[in-house]
Amino acid sequence: MTEGVAAEAKPVSAKAPPRWRWALEFLALPKIHAAPLRPPVAVAPFGRGRPVIVVPGLLSSDRATALLRHSLEKAGFVVEGWGQGVNTGAQPAKIARLEEQVCELAERAGEPVVLIGWSLGGMFARVLAQRHPEACRLVMTLGSPFSGDRRANNAWRVYEALNDHKVDAVPFPEDPAVKPSVRTIAVWSKRDGIVAPRSASGEAGQADRVVEVPCKHFEMASSSGAVRRVLELLREELG
Repeated sequence: MTEGVAAEAKPVSAKAPPRWRWALEFLALPKIHAAPLRPPVAVAPFGRGRPVIVVPGLLSSDRATALLRHSLEKAGFVVEGWGQGVNTGAQPAKIARLEEQVCELAERAGEPVVLIGWSLGGMFARVLAQRHPEACRLVMTLGSPFSGDRRANNAWRVYEALNDHKVDAVPFPEDPAVKPSVRTIAVWSKRDGIVAPRSASGEAGQADRVVEVPCKHFEMASSSGAVRRVLELLREELG
């Protein structure tokens, strides 16, 4: 497990993962399907009621992030999923609803929100933190392709089939590669079979902290080890 403040020091690939690694991702699907039934990862509580929103990735829903969300709740956070069913892409109405949710939760809690986004969800999180830094305490992306070539992954064709725009012409003006003014953590993996490691770790200056985890893309929020690492990072960042 490695980390740093700049991804440029790491020899990670900027190309889409090979097809054999992509195929291995499907071995993790049972973990995702069983996520709502699995016991949360147990840690000493430290959340102190702080608000968190977890945003799922492409073609996934709050069901896929259940293990992470339940573990955050067990750790003492007040946690919301995004509540919009399956994430099929950057549709303006869904982005607007998520934007409202972030601002409403921050106002209701009386403090800024921690945004955790898995894959595509992390790109949404970075954009919304750019728009509303006053409402966001911290952004953590899990295997999110926010940096570099938007086609350096094995999901762009699916994305374009589901949407009326190209992956490099999403319907919002912000660039997800631009670091929000709030604290930003990029979690990535060499084992990722969906997103190029370079895309998920970013270039120098695109994240405040860059952390490698030893898991597949589909395990970023569904493996106990990855969830435990997310909790550790939050404890280190938030105290």
